[in-house]
Amino acid sequence: MNIILLGAPGAGKGTQATRIEENYNLKHISTGDIFRHHMRQQTEVGMLARSYIKKGQLVPDEVTLRIVEIALKDAGMKDFMLDGFPRNINQAEALDKIVGIDKVIDISVDFDVLTERICGRRNCLECGYTTHVSQLKGGVCPKCGGEMQQRMDDKEETVKSRLTVYSEQTAPLIEYYKSQGKLFTVDGMGTPDEVFGEVRKVLG
Repeated sequence: MNIILLGAPGAGKGTQATRIEENYNLKHISTGDIFRHHMRQQTEVGMLARSYIKKGQLVPDEVTLRIVEIALKDAGMKDFMLDGFPRNINQAEALDKIVGIDKVIDISVDFDVLTERICGRRNCLECGYTTHVSQLKGGVCPKCGGEMQQRMDDKEETVKSRLTVYSEQTAPLIEYYKSQGKLFTVDGMGTPDEVFGEVRKVLG
């Protein structure tokens, strides 16, 4: 089974991807992770991607597709879960020419809830632990006692910009996959357990 996870920033894709990987034995292909891997390894395509990122530019679709295609081949072109790709219609159409997709799960969460979730995130500077500000006492990490801080890209203005980009570029994928009969929308407003219960209904 080959699936795609869709959802705006903060929708909980990472949490659900971990559970899907564990319960369905699917290879989790996160574009963020594979980009970082190729840049660390200084592969040809990784250095090409870095050249755009260093200039503050978006990595072109053809470069992103090359990196994803390498990951798909490593996974044997089957039993995988794509997270963070495709991000637009051009990427989706290119992906369809490479491999078949069985199901697309869209984790749907209201944008006002997403804004509150992301803006409330705090990360430990020492151990990397992440939690919501509502769960903190005194602004220190409950794991190691380190300082908890809000990331720059979790500021409200940045979050709203990211959600706008998502609406303009990625949300049209919902209609694209709906027209193919592959789209399944899951309510992402509940707890992680509740959301995964809905995911299980889709995946069987």
